[in-house]
Amino acid sequence: MGPLRQARRAGHISFERSFEINPETRLQNYDHRKERLLKAAARVFAANGFASTSMRDLARAAGMSLAGLYYYCEGKDDLLYQIQKACFESVSKGAAEVVRRASGPEEKLAAFISHHVHFFVSHMGEMKVLAHEAESLSGEMLKEITRLKRGYVDMLVDLLAALDGASAEGRARRQIAAYTLFGMMNWIYTWYHPGGAASVHELSDTITRLFLNGYQVEVSAS
Repeated sequence: MGPLRQARRAGHISFERSFEINPETRLQNYDHRKERLLKAAARVFAANGFASTSMRDLARAAGMSLAGLYYYCEGKDDLLYQIQKACFESVSKGAAEVVRRASGPEEKLAAFISHHVHFFVSHMGEMKVLAHEAESLSGEMLKEITRLKRGYVDMLVDLLAALDGASAEGRARRQIAAYTLFGMMNWIYTWYHPGGAASVHELSDTITRLFLNGYQVEVSAS
């Protein structure tokens, strides 16, 4: 068999075998590669900042060619959008589930805090990106991220309403308390080191106690 015929035959077999991978497996492979890309991109954005990062930097960090990178995103803005969207959707879905399983207002709030802290301790790069690049998006992408963020904040505000009796006059206090709590949780990446003196469980428990004691005193005093 000549070289040209061998090449054609090899190409024919390769083409046929490409269809042996079922659509579900192809989708799983795509999702896995995309998840790895978003994780790598979050690390680069967190280390260098969005403005100082190039598509070549991102491709290098993800172990992809530049052309391969564009298979998963339309550009740097789109990649930042996908990181933020995936983060908010994942943390919101998980929080809703743990809150649903908990019983009583205090237990539900504790479950929310614990889930938030555990999630972001395992996503430190993403946490820094969310904190520092909140206004780096624009247009419809920014609107969508703002909508997701507002939904997550509202979830916490509703938990506080269940805790303090949902009085109308307490609405402003709940908003302040919600953003104060997020401030306590969202900046842990600046000082907390997983595997250090305090475990993640101890960290979330301490934040819960500090917040609940202070909030309940505030509610009682009003």
